[in-house]
Amino acid sequence: MMKRRGFITLLGGAALAAPLSALAQEPGRTYRLGILHNQGRQAPQFHHFFDELRRAGFVENQNLIVDGRGYAVRTEEFAALAAELAKSTPDAIVCGGAVAARSMQEASSTVPILALSDDLVGQGLAQSLARPGANITGISILSIELDGKRQEVLMELLPTARRMAALADVNTTAPETMHALQDVARARGVELAAYPIGRPEQVGPTIDEAKRLGAEALNVLSSPVLNDRRRDIYERTTALRLPTMHQWPENAKEGALIGYGPRLTQLFRQLARQLVKILQGTKPSDVPVEQPTTVELAINLKTAKALGITFPLTLLGRADEVIE
Repeated sequence: MMKRRGFITLLGGAALAAPLSALAQEPGRTYRLGILHNQGRQAPQFHHFFDELRRAGFVENQNLIVDGRGYAVRTEEFAALAAELAKSTPDAIVCGGAVAARSMQEASSTVPILALSDDLVGQGLAQSLARPGANITGISILSIELDGKRQEVLMELLPTARRMAALADVNTTAPETMHALQDVARARGVELAAYPIGRPEQVGPTIDEAKRLGAEALNVLSSPVLNDRRRDIYERTTALRLPTMHQWPENAKEGALIGYGPRLTQLFRQLARQLVKILQGTKPSDVPVEQPTTVELAINLKTAKALGITFPLTLLGRADEVIE
């Protein structure tokens, strides 16, 4: 566990964002952007994404036209919509997660794709961090490493717990990820059971089942679908008095017990800066895949009180944000 704003080395020579003054848009041109994502336009990260683009001179509904068909799309609809978006020949497509990115790759080998996913290289979407190749680049969010760190934090919070659960998305969670997490838990004498979901409506009943079978805590693994249903998860786990870990610090601000990872809003600003390079004519294959540079631990004491949990002072002392 890293202390206060632990830094993760930026691998693969990921480029720093250029000064905004050097990223001016081409006068008189209108740019067209496609979206392929589980969440809707109202999601907080999109506010930060378009604000960063606006700072660089790309203004939605002025010189930047966004195809809104790709907001709030169910995973099983990605392939069909990707084919439609490819036919509209946008200047770029922003994809949320590996399934969306892969669907877009299969639909077009020429439309620039910008994706935020668990591991673009490990998932076979990009060739390398420094040289992603083909028509894709974006951000790898270190999910495999961070899911393990989240599990360690849960075990530190509940040192006497012997049965825990991991809520996984069958479309995004690789079996090796789950095996690695189970090894981490087993080393501490904890049995970690995987509870996979395939559709959003399965989230609530699956959490109920985990609790019924004796889970004493829940690790919500990285997934665009699970993040989209996060408020349902907050409500259900609080009602069940089930301590739960989430992947973004912002989750704790919204009502989750704990969030640990990079800030999603900042990742979308980072993604916007990559998009600016592509809109200015740089090929995606020449834009290095980036990774988070900081991770944060956020704790919600109000939720802890509702759950009847007292945080160890050592854990509180490492928190970057404590919500009272």
